[in-house]
Amino acid sequence: MNTRKYSLIDRLILEADKALTTVIGKPETTARLMPDCDLTEHELTAREQRLSVRLMRINEAGEVSAQALYQGQALTATLPKVRAAMEQTALEENDHLVWCQQRLDYLGGHTSMLNPLWYAGSFIMGAVAGKIGDKWSLGFVAETEKQVVQHLDEHLATISVRDEKSRAILEQMRIDELRHGTLALNAGGATLPTPVKHMMGLMSKVMTKTSYWI
Repeated sequence: MNTRKYSLIDRLILEADKALTTVIGKPETTARLMPDCDLTEHELTAREQRLSVRLMRINEAGEVSAQALYQGQALTATLPKVRAAMEQTALEENDHLVWCQQRLDYLGGHTSMLNPLWYAGSFIMGAVAGKIGDKWSLGFVAETEKQVVQHLDEHLATISVRDEKSRAILEQMRIDELRHGTLALNAGGATLPTPVKHMMGLMSKVMTKTSYWI
């Protein structure tokens, strides 16, 4: 059986479809159950609920950015194994995206209105990283996941202990992100220069601060 080879135009069209699906549609997932299924839904105070909404909105925006990052890298990565790894990781990140969206819906919140901007910026960054070279692309993934884990730790330390369902989602996300970062390093990811890490951290702060409110 012949495997179809997509042209650059074909792949760009496919990526545009993935972008729309991620931002306003229902993305493909691994079909894992939400990690909060067996937990009790405790009544939250208005303040606790507002905080949970804002933190889950930040994480949902982060997953939109992660999805774009991996799709951009998969588009320009040189080695087939690296492209496949990026695509599988992106699929698992969609689990997180859907979980955050569903939790936001339940809590009466909304996703960030800036999600299209986060997607576009992250996709470009991912595509550039993939074009520079696979070891740097993988290193970019590892550093991204490291910073995501740091944010998740901060959120777990802040969100109400009574919001067990949101906490369960964040805890499973943390486990997955750690694994994604380790896989990227084991696949040959290079350590990024310190200025690049600082730039990534600054951009992450901009996204988290704005998504908290918008």
